[in-house]
Amino acid sequence: MTAPERPSTLRLVLAWAAVYLIWGSTYLGIRFAIESIPPFLMAGSRHFLAGLLLYLWSRLRQGVPAPAWGDWVRAAGLGVLMLVTANGATTWAEQLVPSGLTALIVCTSALWLVLLDWLWRGAARPGGRTVAGLVAGFGGVALLVVPGNFAGGDHVDLVGAVVLTGAALSWSVGSIYAIKLGRPKHATLFVSQQMIVAGCILVAVAGMSGELNAFSLASVTTTSATAYLYLAVFGSLISYSAYFWLIRHTTPDRLATISYVNPLVAVILGWGLADEALSARTLVAGAVILLAVGLITTTRVRRTG
Repeated sequence: MTAPERPSTLRLVLAWAAVYLIWGSTYLGIRFAIESIPPFLMAGSRHFLAGLLLYLWSRLRQGVPAPAWGDWVRAAGLGVLMLVTANGATTWAEQLVPSGLTALIVCTSALWLVLLDWLWRGAARPGGRTVAGLVAGFGGVALLVVPGNFAGGDHVDLVGAVVLTGAALSWSVGSIYAIKLGRPKHATLFVSQQMIVAGCILVAVAGMSGELNAFSLASVTTTSATAYLYLAVFGSLISYSAYFWLIRHTTPDRLATISYVNPLVAVILGWGLADEALSARTLVAGAVILLAVGLITTTRVRRTG
């Protein structure tokens, strides 16, 4: 990256703060939002609202020209992978899995990211430490879902865990795909297109699943409404834009470090603000997963640094 292309330190710090801290809090935000708003409708309308605001800002304030049809197609691919399949599935799964444990399972995206970086982008073949990290990471998830009431906590719902693991895989596929697409000419407009397309698809899913018929605006609680606005502005508009910007200014290995912080923030907030159980099983499984992420990330950074 040449000097003119290097982002400022301030922009990097703000972007990392957004994906580290704000994103970690969105898991609890989702839990509160879907208490009275159906999951697909909540996720879809949230992304559509944020995307529309960003689109109008890009066109009117920045003077960006209208995107071509090909730009919409590329944006749709990313929107489906990262927002419809990954975020939509995560939102739905939080009906079954507490927010803190959701974040722990979703952080396996770091493991998928390393595998895909090797298989898809031709990165160095995983060595012994990396393989050990992969085994440990998915073993930590297995510890969360294995039946039985041991170590002071019940196991995580198996369907929810499978859906979340698939969401993590889809997010990683989208991240690698975004890297392969290269830098768009107008990044903010491209991000807004992803959110608009994903929002429309998720709202359509909400309609097909009966969520729209069952939904009543009068039944939305103040807590859910506040969480919804927080997710739309901070989760979608700010954090997703920051992540997409970081994709083009850092490496997959460093992106994987997001998985260190997000689960810790989510578990602490879920325990402190939503009375989610913090059992020995959760602590042990979480430690194993984070250790696996750390083992893989430090190994990859050492090889590429």
